[in-house]
Amino acid sequence: MTTHKTVDVSVDAMIEDLRTLVEVESPSRDLVALRTSAETVAAVVEARLGGRAAIVDSEGGPHVHWSGDGTPRVLILGHHDTVFPLGTLARRPFLVEDGRVTGPGVFDMLGGLVQAIHGLAALEDRSGVEILVTADEEVGSGSSRALIEERALACGAVLVAEGAADGGAVKTGRKGCGTFEVSVTGRASHAGLEPAAGVNALVEAAYQVLDIAALARPEAGTTVTPTVASAGTLDNVVPARATVVVDVRIESADEKERIESAFAALAPHLDEAVITVEGSVGRPPMPESAAAELFAVARRLLPGLEGRAVGGGSDGNFTAALGVPTLDGLGAVGGGAHADHEYLLVASMAERARLVAGLVDAIRSA
Repeated sequence: MTTHKTVDVSVDAMIEDLRTLVEVESPSRDLVALRTSAETVAAVVEARLGGRAAIVDSEGGPHVHWSGDGTPRVLILGHHDTVFPLGTLARRPFLVEDGRVTGPGVFDMLGGLVQAIHGLAALEDRSGVEILVTADEEVGSGSSRALIEERALACGAVLVAEGAADGGAVKTGRKGCGTFEVSVTGRASHAGLEPAAGVNALVEAAYQVLDIAALARPEAGTTVTPTVASAGTLDNVVPARATVVVDVRIESADEKERIESAFAALAPHLDEAVITVEGSVGRPPMPESAAAELFAVARRLLPGLEGRAVGGGSDGNFTAALGVPTLDGLGAVGGGAHADHEYLLVASMAERARLVAGLVDAIRSA
């Protein structure tokens, strides 16, 4: 590829650092595991980049923040939490085989984090760059959003080291996303002796699932997907409570308003049933316009690079919503995010590290 200058990166060194991070498991919300993970990330950053990587405590776990010298110009953004519970590593250990790296979190998103660190390490000048690695991205970024937005505004450009889209494409747009929990309160009774004396929360929840699913507008890019439901206590008791969890993805602010209003207006079908709703569309959409400038630079650095809008959200949604130029999907090329077959392609590691380095150079010289 063509960059401002050719940078040398070691794939072997990247793989060893990736092994170090993967073998420290880091499930979201496990504050003890996340503390160890943050300390490990900080140690890798300091070993490769010098200086001090600060650990920033929060309710969601410790974040890691490193800053080069000089006026901040570009923020490299990632996260070190994963969706995999403790013990996953024993069942699915870190492995390099047939050109693939496998193990929990290699694609989402420890591989991209390592590549970005090594790309930056290969530059003689690391001034004007910050790295922020958060601890709660997989669970909504509640404790990190303010810090992400603060550093994005301070830097003025954001490179997100999340995994690439299919075929290695960068992510030039993302849907906004949110989670809603709909709770139904009914009244318990004996299912055999007095079924009519109860108010069946499970039946009410079934009505609600159909109403909720009907809110989707695929033609507008809006998906509304009930994902988790629970109800009842015993097989001979009319259930008094039920809950339904719903995943929502939207492409526009208008749809955010419509969806949130529709959830707030959900009404019971059964007499005496009570509906309560919690949640919102917490991540705003990332419009493709936010990535246009940086994507054009990336295409000059790596001719043939494709860009793609995707349904999943990331912390880049927050920075793009502020009007800060944001390019996502600069991390690992591979697939299987959140799945047992998650993998990273070794052959793409050096190229992606160099792409990050080239983008940093281009942003600083603009």
